[in-house]
Amino acid sequence: MRIFTWHIHGSYLYYLSQGDYQIFIPVKEEKTEGYYGRGRTFPFGSNVIEIPADEAQNYAFDCILFQTNKNFLVDQFEILSEAQRDLPKIYLEHDPPYQHPTDSKHIVDDPNMVLVHVTHFNKLMWNNNRTPTTVIEHGVIMPEVCYTGELDKGIVVINNLPSRGRLLGFDIFKQVKEHIPVDLAGMGTGEWGLGEVLHPQLPAFESRYRFFFNPIRYTSLGLAVCEAMMMGMPVIGLATTELSTVIDNGYSGFIHTDIDILMDKMRMLLRDKSIARDIGANGREVAMERFNIKRFVRDWEALFMAVTGKEIYTTATI
Repeated sequence: MRIFTWHIHGSYLYYLSQGDYQIFIPVKEEKTEGYYGRGRTFPFGSNVIEIPADEAQNYAFDCILFQTNKNFLVDQFEILSEAQRDLPKIYLEHDPPYQHPTDSKHIVDDPNMVLVHVTHFNKLMWNNNRTPTTVIEHGVIMPEVCYTGELDKGIVVINNLPSRGRLLGFDIFKQVKEHIPVDLAGMGTGEWGLGEVLHPQLPAFESRYRFFFNPIRYTSLGLAVCEAMMMGMPVIGLATTELSTVIDNGYSGFIHTDIDILMDKMRMLLRDKSIARDIGANGREVAMERFNIKRFVRDWEALFMAVTGKEIYTTATI
């Protein structure tokens, strides 16, 4: 199958590209949003194919995959032909609603499309209109490195955290940092962070830290959380959004809405490396089952087959 989409979230695109299909992404010289091409960060395989945006109309595709409002409202009309816009279409929604948590209507309202959410929480919160809707949970590749936890510190991995404010928990990070040794990695972290660590180098970099801290109040389940769990790293975070269904509190990680309680758990892991190792090992088992990359690509392959008429899709949520 030949899938056309835009390069929006590099790590998600990388995991999506593990499936048995070709992914065509448009590229422009100015490298504006969605038109970056393959880039140099991710080790994409040969099935991720760059095409000039102004030549996209000359290619044959089986399905169009939207990932942002701009893709849906603007980009498709600028670079795709009318015939291509009539192809089977999927909208991949990466986030929960931000305008209003329960009453926001999704931009897509089309019984002939499919709306894919990455978490059940997101699907629950959006008003999905008439659009057939399903959930494909994250899938991540098992890293080649394992958790060691020799550093008596925690690590937060969020791009542009200072500018993203309370939503992503910048105030919580600062509060915790006053009491607990915790580092911040990511693009745009300024004086508060260590800067960007490229995705291929991230597992080896963060595996040395004692725990992974997720201060985010309200957003989708981050791939960084899934990746940390997959390497056997204990995760501490807020008991909000989808994370509350991922962590079995006290067994595979620690979640709470009381920051003081979370800091007590951090101190415990800093004091006792063996507890951190056990919690991380339990989390790894959870991640191997829930975020298995083979399950992830099977789900996407089945959906692509269904919307293109190549196979009947049996998931009851559609």
